[in-house]
Amino acid sequence: MLNEYYPILYIIILAVGFGGGTVFLSSILGPKRPFTVKKESYECGLPSEGADYAHTPIKFYIIALLFLVFDLECVFLYPWAVYYRSLGLFGFFEMLVFLAILIVCYIYVWKKGALEWE
Repeated sequence: MLNEYYPILYIIILAVGFGGGTVFLSSILGPKRPFTVKKESYECGLPSEGADYAHTPIKFYIIALLFLVFDLECVFLYPWAVYYRSLGLFGFFEMLVFLAILIVCYIYVWKKGALEWE
C-alpha cells in the first residue's frame, strides 16, 4: 500500500538534496571578492537616493496582516458556496456562526483603530 508513495518520497528527497547541494557547493566553491561597489545599495540598477535604511511605519504591517487574515477567512466561503445544497440547514447555520465571528472580529479591529492610517 505504501509502495505507491515511494516515487514521491524519492522525488522530494532528490529535490531537497539538489537544492541544498547547490547552495552548499556555491558557498564553498564560489568566489568571495567583496569590494565597495558590491556593498553599495542600489534600486533597479541605479544608485539609491536618500538613506540606506528607510523606516517603515508599523501601521503598514498591521494593515497588511489584517488584510491577509480577513482575506484568508473569506476564501473559506468558496467551498461552502460550492457545497451549499449538500450541506443542508446545518451547513447554513454553521456558516452563519462563522460569519458572525468574522464580523465581530472586524468590528473589534475597527473600534481599536487598527484600520486608520493617520
